[in-house]
Amino acid sequence: MAETKRDYYEVLGVDRNADDATLKKAYRALAKKYHPDMNPGDAEAEKKFKEASEAYAVLSDPDKRRQYDQFGHAAFDGASGGGSGFGGFDFNSSDFGDIFGDIFGDLFGGGARRSGRANSGPMKGANIRKGVRITFEEAVFGCEKELEVVLKDPCTRCGGTGAKPGTSPETCPKCGGRGQVVYTSQSFFGTVQNVQTCPDCHGTGKVIRDKCPDCGGSGYISSRRKIKVTIPAGIDNGQSVRIREKGEPGTGGGPRGDLLVEVTVSRHPIFQRQDMHIFSTAPISFAQAALGGDVRIKTVDGEVIYTVKPGTKTDTKVRLKGKGVPSVRNSQVRGDHYVTLVIQTPEYLSAEAKEALRRFDELAGNTLHSADMASEEPKKKKKGFMDKLKETFEE
Repeated sequence: MAETKRDYYEVLGVDRNADDATLKKAYRALAKKYHPDMNPGDAEAEKKFKEASEAYAVLSDPDKRRQYDQFGHAAFDGASGGGSGFGGFDFNSSDFGDIFGDIFGDLFGGGARRSGRANSGPMKGANIRKGVRITFEEAVFGCEKELEVVLKDPCTRCGGTGAKPGTSPETCPKCGGRGQVVYTSQSFFGTVQNVQTCPDCHGTGKVIRDKCPDCGGSGYISSRRKIKVTIPAGIDNGQSVRIREKGEPGTGGGPRGDLLVEVTVSRHPIFQRQDMHIFSTAPISFAQAALGGDVRIKTVDGEVIYTVKPGTKTDTKVRLKGKGVPSVRNSQVRGDHYVTLVIQTPEYLSAEAKEALRRFDELAGNTLHSADMASEEPKKKKKGFMDKLKETFEE
């Protein structure tokens, strides 16, 4: 018994009113997912790939879709090659060719299918990345650093052509000066053409027979340069500073790339940062916590005096407004500094300090002296119901 075909709209996962763009998007996703080259040896994936291709071949054609909507699969029984699903469908149509070209470009890294030189117009040069480490304070207030980078400049001897003086680059014989070569391959759908950058001229369309002795045919001379970089106040760990046109040279008259300076901020022994806010802890004595008073707290701006309220508990958090990190966009706007007050217990006390502390406990009613303990008679434990019951049975 022949296998019943699924509804084409169900196969593509679209409704019956789907437009051409929706059909194409749905099929492209299925074709990439179940392509045989992405699922080698997977018969089920190949089956789903064929099923999706057949569905799209019908629904993407206005006439075939109209017939299918009216008669269903019976409209193509005579042209389906005994139910193979591919007879009578033109997979070499421009619409299919466009989709297959996109799919093969994604799957196999092929270049554009369109003709023309790959690098015919001006192209910006590549960016250069350089790292720099700064201190916590430098990140807060900004700083200036001097970096050494390697930059390329046009060779003065050959004028940037890369050819030996007295000679000139020639048209690439492999690509005919187009900068691209066409590769033809056989696939499940027949002949597929992919366009890639020419390996001989690397997309320039020119080859150099006699290379310049100074630049070796590259057209550029590399040299070390020292560049001053202004690190803005408020920059955070992992952020970058962009310096325009200090990267690789462009091609075809294009501008140079940029220099991207990636910032690493060193850890601070006291402060921690979260966005524009700073966090730290500050020790206070028991007397300061109990009586209140002024304490010195370290901030990135230096020490400040903060008045502790009487009866302050340990781990109390206080806010120092405007003592945090400036905004990168507006240095006049700053975050806050949050300080956790921690009561410190002294490890070593003098005899006089110990006596004063005992006197304090006496006044606070927290100490029971040995003399009082000796004169105080042990309190009798109050008998409960179970104790009385036990005594009754013992008698």
